[in-house]
Order: sequence, then C-alpha cells, then structure tokens
Amino acid sequence: QVKLVESGGGSVEAGGSLRLSCAGSGLSMAEYRMAWFRQAPGKEREGVACVDSDSTIKYTESVKGRFTISQDKTRNILYLQMTSLRQEDTGIYYCAAEPLRRVVRHGDTYTGLRQDEYVYWGQGTQVTVSS
Repeated sequence: QVKLVESGGGSVEAGGSLRLSCAGSGLSMAEYRMAWFRQAPGKEREGVACVDSDSTIKYTESVKGRFTISQDKTRNILYLQMTSLRQEDTGIYYCAAEPLRRVVRHGDTYTGLRQDEYVYWGQGTQVTVSS
C-alpha cells in the first residue's frame, strides 16, 4: 500500500524559505513520477513541480527560480525547497506519485502538472506566507 506523508509546512514571512518533505512507503520512487501540488483557499489544486526517476524536472512558471524539487531515491523522500516566498504561495501543499509505467503509456498527453495524472496523494501540509 502506497503512503505519502508530507511535513515541513508552517508560517513564514514573505521573502522567507521553507523546505517540504514527503516520505514515501510502499513504493520505490525510482519507479514513479513524483510531484508537488498546492491548493490555495477557494482555488483549484495546481501543479507546482514534478520529477522523474531520470531527474527530468518541470516547474510551473510562477515558481521557477524560487522553488527546487529534489528526491532521495534511496530513502524514498521527496523535497521541495521554497525560497523568496510570496503571499500567493500560501496554500496546502500535497505530494503525489504516479507509476512511471502509466506515464510512459500516456506519453505526451501527460504534462506532469495536472492532478488527474496522479493516483497517489498525501494528506497535505499547510504553508502560510504573511506580508
């Protein structure tokens, strides 16, 4: 049974930094596309960043240059280093996982940053950025 558990959220002032972690069990991250999503109050969940086992990475435009996704495949931990945080980064951050065999099957129809492309989800961790 796949389980994803996020941690590291909290409250920070604008311009500050946080590092989120996602501990995975029941899976080997080397066989999954891993991603971070976020959901602000009253808004749809949006993809923030994703990483494949070959370290191919994709970011949503608004976080490029500020956020870094990485993973420790030996420990099955996914990270999201967030710097220069803005109020609009506030939301619940979710970790997600999709088996690479499904990613390959869907080819270019998968963008990596749509929530319907992921089957496994964590419970989320709150990030609040104040002015």
